Amino acid sequence: MRVTVSRKAHFNAAHRLYRKDWTFEQNDAVFGKCNNPNFHGHNYELIVSVTGEINPETGYVMDIKDLSDLIFEEVENPFDHKNLNLDVLEFENLNPTAENIVVVIWNKIRKRIKPEFDLEVVLFETPRNFVTYNGK
Repeated sequence: MRVTVSRKAHFNAAHRLYRKDWTFEQNDAVFGKCNNPNFHGHNYELIVSVTGEINPETGYVMDIKDLSDLIFEEVENPFDHKNLNLDVLEFENLNPTAENIVVVIWNKIRKRIKPEFDLEVVLFETPRNFVTYNGK
């Protein structure tokens, strides 16, 4: 029997959407106010879901405390109150769009989740704008 366990978390971060190889005008036409050279911030919310078989000994798919610690170590601590463009190595040459952020988060968590588990990450950039990635 496969069951999904989920954990919510959040972080606050600034970013600027732009391509270094484009002119300011090209960036402004595509990214609009998100291309602000002085950056802008979001209160990101995320839901990390792990799906797998229930362990008959523990009754857990995964200990939720372990999942909480993993999210803190891989996402909250390195991203919270950071400028994603300047402070987070993964975005040195990657535009920190919500789509790219969710893939980076998924990859960071995936390496610490047992391979037999499925993983899905939902990232809310605003209460109405969110992206989902499950590795496919």
